[in-house]
Amino acid sequence: MSAARVAVDVGPLAGRRTGIGVAVAALLDALGRRDDVELVPYLTSFRARPEPGVRRLPLPAAIAHRLWAPLGRPRVDRWLGAEIDVVHGTNYVVPPSRHPRLVSVYDCWFLDHPADAHPDVRRAGAVLRRAVADGAIVHACSAATAAAVVRHMPRARVLTVPLGAIELPPPCDAAPIERLDGVPFVLAVGTLERRKNLPTLVGAFAALARDHHDLHLVLAGGDGDDREPIGAALRRLEPHVADRVVLTGWIDDDVRSWLLHHAAVLAYPSLDEGFGFPLLDAMQAQVPIVATAVGSIPEVAGGAALLVDRSDDVAGLAAALHRVLTDDAVRAGLLGAAAAQLATFSWDTTAAAIAAAYHDLQSPGGLR
Repeated sequence: MSAARVAVDVGPLAGRRTGIGVAVAALLDALGRRDDVELVPYLTSFRARPEPGVRRLPLPAAIAHRLWAPLGRPRVDRWLGAEIDVVHGTNYVVPPSRHPRLVSVYDCWFLDHPADAHPDVRRAGAVLRRAVADGAIVHACSAATAAAVVRHMPRARVLTVPLGAIELPPPCDAAPIERLDGVPFVLAVGTLERRKNLPTLVGAFAALARDHHDLHLVLAGGDGDDREPIGAALRRLEPHVADRVVLTGWIDDDVRSWLLHHAAVLAYPSLDEGFGFPLLDAMQAQVPIVATAVGSIPEVAGGAALLVDRSDDVAGLAAALHRVLTDDAVRAGLLGAAAAQLATFSWDTTAAAIAAAYHDLQSPGGLR
């Protein structure tokens, strides 16, 4: 079998990497180890500095998206080269092309809540809809995301391929946040955005704090669109409870690893998730998980999480956290399930399925 030559969007690798950027880097690394795929990286950005060998499309992303959504033009084939077999948009957007196209979608929150999305994100969604209408295949990272794609685009052809776990680096030796040294804490990791449902977690912590007098709550992540609602929830706490809440701001991987390795429990009370890397991070760090049973969380967490049925159930979330903190048998069961669940998420497995999709796309009749 000859190698499939795939034009692949490396834009998510530029600048400070988000979860998508880290995922794309891991996928491309795994694909790069295969001999049945030849990657031709491209970039749609005039801000990022392309690495050697990366083809920059001669259109700024903002202009390109304004053209691609309504017109499906211009095609990018002349800039990518005639030798390309497949074009893979790794971050919701795939450019118009005569070649078969695959576009990766990680969640549909921005389609469910367009009023909360940045205009750039809404334009990307419009490009996605146009690409799907013109025949692009969607790569969804979970069954929940696949179902959401079909809900918004009923005629979409969707391939579900889960992602792998991102290897957690060793934790730094000393406590990076002095006040957390030697104290138990509930940890939430992620941007302070509405989807993470952190005001509900703050409310649950208020109930927990009555019985757990030295317990802290750590909200680890950069500011997002939910910063003020979180602040309002914190202001409702009694002062001695509010003093036990730590907002770290943006953290690097070493600090994140230390927090995960020292947390008593990971709280993941999201309103929706397309995948959920912090779940796999917690499994690597052998931290029990309490999460909401929404979106992809049940399929990614498996038996390694104690699930709460409703995202707005403050009392239920508090009770689940209390149970994990106090019941050794429950903790042991969650941690015992983590290793087997984690083993099901491999980047080599992901790359094999994506590579097979590339070959199916270039074959007569394409991917069905």
